[in-house]
Amino acid sequence: MTDVATPLRIPRRLGLILPPGTVGYRSLRIVERNALAYRRMWFVFLTGFAEPLLYLLSIGIGVGELVGTLPGPGGAGIDYRQFVAPGMLAVSAMNGAVFDTTFNFFWKFKYSRAYDAVLATPLGAGDIALGEMTWALMRGAVYATAFLVTMLFFGLVPSAWALLAVPVTLLIGFAFAGAGLAATTYMRSFIDFDYVNLALVPLFLFSATFFPLSRYPDALQWVVRCTPLYQGVELERSLVLGDVRWTLLVHVAYLLLMGTVGVNIAARRLGRLLLP
Repeated sequence: MTDVATPLRIPRRLGLILPPGTVGYRSLRIVERNALAYRRMWFVFLTGFAEPLLYLLSIGIGVGELVGTLPGPGGAGIDYRQFVAPGMLAVSAMNGAVFDTTFNFFWKFKYSRAYDAVLATPLGAGDIALGEMTWALMRGAVYATAFLVTMLFFGLVPSAWALLAVPVTLLIGFAFAGAGLAATTYMRSFIDFDYVNLALVPLFLFSATFFPLSRYPDALQWVVRCTPLYQGVELERSLVLGDVRWTLLVHVAYLLLMGTVGVNIAARRLGRLLLP
């Protein structure tokens, strides 16, 4: 009788029987793991719906009464709520992606040691990075769709181009999720997350979210144009208001490059930190 090793059969319920080369498919197991982990904590998702809606109601409606109208596409005046709402849609995509790929990712990486167990399976560091990014994008898509429906309810969507607003939120989420994953691999403790807030707050306030870029000093305008959230705000506002032009492709390329570089850095860093 020949001494042939019997191949190990992994139960299907564990979801680990995909071919070794299918990185994209294997990363979906990370998404499945996160969905199962959140099935008893679904209420935490409500914050993603409530935060941008509250900002829209308080700033868009309250402050909007003081601001009045602003110049829109073609010089026509638009209501302040119509100006702020697309910006808040972009902010919602940024916050959702960053929260999932920094705080949640860091806890699983450093404290619960979930990825040590993951790497004992056929999954690799690239699968972890891609899976966590996919989960963040799925979560962001739900938030963006709900927010866009709210904008429709308030009559803040004057153009059919707004149908592309949800795909653009995925692009914004992709960019910030990649950056969040890459940055988190360099963090040593939760104290380092002060730097995350230090980066997000200026982006939130100074990315033409609440006021037109023309209101900023000339020097600051160039700084704002180089920031990642401004790219998303400009895309969302142009689509929602129907101001579509070819220069929007520059913003798309910026966000694609940012996300691609980030997820590649995260995958390499995870490989060095977790694999012997």
